[in-house]
Amino acid sequence: MQTIKPRDAGFDGDRLDRIAAWMDRYVGERKYPGSSVLIARGGKEVYFNATGRRNITADLPFERDTVARIYSMTKPVTTVAAMTLVEQGLFHLDAPVSDFLPAFSDMTALVPGAERLDQIEPCASPTIHQLMTHTSGLSYPFNPGVLSREMDEQKIMFGPNQGKLADMADRLGDLPLAFRPGSRWEYSVGIDVLGRVIEVATGQSLDRFMADTILEPLGMHETRFVVPDGTGDRFASLYTPLAGSAMDLNAAQKGADTLRLTDEHGTSPFETAEMHSGGGGLVGTIDDYMAFVEMLRRGGVCEGGHILSPRTVAFMMRNHLPGDIASMGPQSFAEQPMEGMGFGLGGSVVLEPGRVRSPGNVGDFSWGGMASTFFWIDPVLDLSVVFFTQLSPSSSYPARPQLKALVHGALTG
Repeated sequence: MQTIKPRDAGFDGDRLDRIAAWMDRYVGERKYPGSSVLIARGGKEVYFNATGRRNITADLPFERDTVARIYSMTKPVTTVAAMTLVEQGLFHLDAPVSDFLPAFSDMTALVPGAERLDQIEPCASPTIHQLMTHTSGLSYPFNPGVLSREMDEQKIMFGPNQGKLADMADRLGDLPLAFRPGSRWEYSVGIDVLGRVIEVATGQSLDRFMADTILEPLGMHETRFVVPDGTGDRFASLYTPLAGSAMDLNAAQKGADTLRLTDEHGTSPFETAEMHSGGGGLVGTIDDYMAFVEMLRRGGVCEGGHILSPRTVAFMMRNHLPGDIASMGPQSFAEQPMEGMGFGLGGSVVLEPGRVRSPGNVGDFSWGGMASTFFWIDPVLDLSVVFFTQLSPSSSYPARPQLKALVHGALTG
């Protein structure tokens, strides 16, 4: 990517420097171990900065080539992979999941107000579209509710050390849904199930299909479900301010150490991962992820051709809900605000910046990950931004709206 001066891209350079001061403050206050940010406009790099440590104990700096867990920023990648199959006519968005996964036949859903797992009623199998938009009735173990508690009990999380994707998807299909498909929005493992649908539809493992279809064509050579060979100690450590599990949002309690180590190079399950989690399993570098973001901004274009057609990308980045997320009665954690925010295929869509209460434009497309990573595309400003750090959970600090305010505050044109 070509680098240009901020003023040539409509930025005030001195105001952009506020971002570095903000990042340093997060590190100095022991909120984040380290972080990096990459900003491009019109496909040209305008700003990069990295600060802090990727490994505090070893005193290793957070750098441009640091390999990080992107967790739920895997979801847009998996969704793009699925849309390449839609473009080939291998399935359509209203196809029931049961067409591919027999475990999702004869589905049931918890009745409204259910307090036990046996309070159920028959329902339709979720559709591919409902998996993509988090309206399928599936959930996450860290959400509140009956289904979430059972998923937590059975450890249905699609973690890197939890076996095969096919087996975990089948176990999930044996449980009732949290609600009838299409009736609510709830952040979920739906994209993990979508990854299994991709495997069945293609006859390939998800990691192989994604590498061949997306990662290699985009030059994302250091983004995989397993920490790539040769990256060594460039793989960042993961920290949490919580006393317990970094993923336990239901019983989250602040600990004495705001940067408690929870996972590191040498002992991380991501270094030996067997699970291909389409909802949260990829690790990679900030430049790799910017290549993916730029592909979306450019309407599916990559060197030598297209990953998707421009019309398909535009379709993905529209709101696919009847209104905003908040109007669909969510009871779950989410990586983004819910008021004024719609949801497309694989990411959120700004409907009204004022209601989101964060600077932006109608049509901003974005998503984040549990380790506080974040990206957004602003089609009005022709802007792409990727932020990396490694602190879980992502709800710990308001870094995302702060970063959007800093970027918008630096724009002069």
